Amino acid sequence: MIALTRPGKHTLTIENPVMNAAGTLGFADETRDMVALDRLGAFVTNPVTASARTSASGTQVIPLDAGVLLHTGLPNPGVRAVVDARREAWARLPVPLIVHVAAGSPDDLKRCLDALDAEDVVAGVEIGVQDDSSGKEAAALMRAVQNADKPTLFRLPFGADVSFARTVVDAGAGGLTISAPPRGTARDRAGQLVAGRLYGTWVHPLNLRLLGQITRKVDVPVVASGGIHSSTDARSYLSAGAVAVQIDALAWSRPGQVELIARDLAGLVLTQPVGALPDEWFPGMGETARRQQDEGRSDGR
Repeated sequence: MIALTRPGKHTLTIENPVMNAAGTLGFADETRDMVALDRLGAFVTNPVTASARTSASGTQVIPLDAGVLLHTGLPNPGVRAVVDARREAWARLPVPLIVHVAAGSPDDLKRCLDALDAEDVVAGVEIGVQDDSSGKEAAALMRAVQNADKPTLFRLPFGADVSFARTVVDAGAGGLTISAPPRGTARDRAGQLVAGRLYGTWVHPLNLRLLGQITRKVDVPVVASGGIHSSTDARSYLSAGAVAVQIDALAWSRPGQVELIARDLAGLVLTQPVGALPDEWFPGMGETARRQQDEGRSDGR
């Protein structure tokens, strides 16, 4: 078992070190056919907030040469409405559920934790903060939920340093996630400038460096995220001290690869003898890809 949060009464554990990142696979039921969720170590939800939020207006996705810019506005009907609508679907998940909470203030965060603490289907909470939050503000958030029943991960904003991480840990964070996607601005097809979060392979070396710095200075488990597009990327994070990883944009461009990486890090990738026919073995092919291939054959493709 892999502990995502520090030892204690409410330790969050998983069996596979691969998860999706918040904001990549919805609230679980929308993207169930994209990735075989039972291959993951846990499922991380889209961000939820204390009150309802609507989608961002205008362009929300801008393709870039080095990745993609995404601007959603964190749409959700509010934590209690999300729980009521998804409770039954979450109960059917084959892996632990981690709800990502976008914390705006200590009071809002406490409202979210109060709602989630009552739900047995919720295994843990990941707390995200605004990008310009200071270490002092982040620590105030953690102190506001010190009595919460659910184990908590704290997702560092992009660019946070070791001092920020230590402040959050000292305030009670059970574990850390490194980190939220960076922010940037790009021009859409209409010529309008759009601000949003950036995803791409180039994030990986930046977070890999930060991961090494932080794991040498903190004594809680650390989950790494950002720029994972192969098993090698994921293993690099683990080699640098992460206990688990979260995959983001790859789930949109090549969802089958998410399952492959999860199987690989769990030691479940199949091998193919030299000279074997393609249909004799499925090297690196997960159940999702195999099912899609079988469906293609039944359709005469």
